[in-house]
Amino acid sequence: MTSERSAPPTISEVAAEAGVGRSTAARTLGGYGYVSPEVRERVLAAAERIGYRANALARSMSTGVSHTIGVIVADIANPFFGGVVRGISDAARARGFDTLVISTYEELAEEVAATNVLIDKRVDGIIVASTALDAASADHLEQARGHGIPVVLVDRAVPGLDVDAVVIDNRAAARSAVERLIDAGHRRIGFVWGPPVDERPRRRREMVELAARNLWTDGERLQGYLDALDDAGILYDADLVMVGAKTEEHARDEVARMLALPDPPTALFCTETDAMTGSLRALREAGLRVAADVSLIGFDDSSWAAVMEPPLTMIEQPMLALGTRAAEVLFAAIDGEAAPGGLHTLETRFIERASVAAVPVAERR
Repeated sequence: MTSERSAPPTISEVAAEAGVGRSTAARTLGGYGYVSPEVRERVLAAAERIGYRANALARSMSTGVSHTIGVIVADIANPFFGGVVRGISDAARARGFDTLVISTYEELAEEVAATNVLIDKRVDGIIVASTALDAASADHLEQARGHGIPVVLVDRAVPGLDVDAVVIDNRAAARSAVERLIDAGHRRIGFVWGPPVDERPRRRREMVELAARNLWTDGERLQGYLDALDDAGILYDADLVMVGAKTEEHARDEVARMLALPDPPTALFCTETDAMTGSLRALREAGLRVAADVSLIGFDDSSWAAVMEPPLTMIEQPMLALGTRAAEVLFAAIDGEAAPGGLHTLETRFIERASVAAVPVAERR
């Protein structure tokens, strides 16, 4: 009868099982140095027979390579980030790398802690959708680079931080969407998902300054909204821009406030999934119909948007492609093939469905 082991098999036991020296077994299992194909096959077969499992941290300390990358995202439950992570992990797997994913819930302190965890685990590179607003608040990412760990930003750039970033042109995408609403005759267009401030800026200049200090994606989309209004000669109205907490519940409250204005919006531009669902709730509670009463365009297309009644017009972000490209840029840096600091911009796709309708001539202003 075989007794249960009290400790896992060691490299020395693998070497004995394979009939090779310990250093040869270590080189084979650690993936460094030269080992003949025949010996490598013998060592790996021996390791499998006795149930040896390599200690990845110990291997990375001896070789300087962990074959692991770290990914930091704001919310893994968000379908957008789920798609980005899928693109990253697929590309990493094709290169023989594992992927560690940490969610930070849009908290900078959580992002700093996550970065430190990945540094301690000696990952070979980090991809991050950062909540940092500028280089001054991204010191943790510079620390990772100081440890020789390449960093690539995804979805969001950080102004002043000289690292590669894989993004979409948020400003142009937002501008184009609002122009579609303007072309349909809308002049009262609500922006849902604005700056997280308590006091609503009354002047356009103040809103532009806030946009520049906002999370990069949100600020760029707000700038695109303002660009489209300017091009059409439509005056900025502070009451049509959501401010405050970025939650579905608050989006519903802000849209309800807009709908109760003496001159309410005839269209809404929603720049996040929760902004769209909050807006839909507010419209339903007000007894208003999408398109027939209030037109809608949203960011981040999904399967549910296509089956709504009416189907929703959306901006589709290339989630998988963003992740894949971020991984490619990171592996190029790991291989020493690229200098940091480039902006890699991918295209969005405007999906026109049925949630935008023309404003009746009598209501045009």
